[in-house]
Amino acid sequence: MIKPFSPKELEVRIRCVMRRCTAIPGEAETMPARMSQAVQVGDLSIDLPRRQVYRDNERIRLTEMEFNLLVLLLKQAGTAIQRQEMLEKIWGYTPKRAVDCRVVDVHISRLRAKLELDPINPELILTVRGLGYMFQRLPDGLEIAFS
Repeated sequence: MIKPFSPKELEVRIRCVMRRCTAIPGEAETMPARMSQAVQVGDLSIDLPRRQVYRDNERIRLTEMEFNLLVLLLKQAGTAIQRQEMLEKIWGYTPKRAVDCRVVDVHISRLRAKLELDPINPELILTVRGLGYMFQRLPDGLEIAFS
């Protein structure tokens, strides 16, 4: 950082570095034994322990933030998640203005570009108008419960 800088900016930068160094809190401890394998959703294979995603045996490279966002969406598949909740759980930030939630929209857009066959007409990550986003319902019998 270049001097002079505000203590607030230093605090924000430190939090960002700390966030990049840690996974979603409690994720590994609460993963059921059956989740040690990859989860298959359509032609996507999501390997949770290794934090990797594949389509037809070809790896899709996701950033740590994108993967954390995908895991959050998978945890609550079929249920809408508000942008504010995503900001708090993934970024560790409580939004003070509606405009602060745009960062979620940008990351969802990038995640869709990597995961969806047709990002313009998404089938996996759906928009719930006026609320947020949700991952499509998982096939019957497939449940991702991290609690």
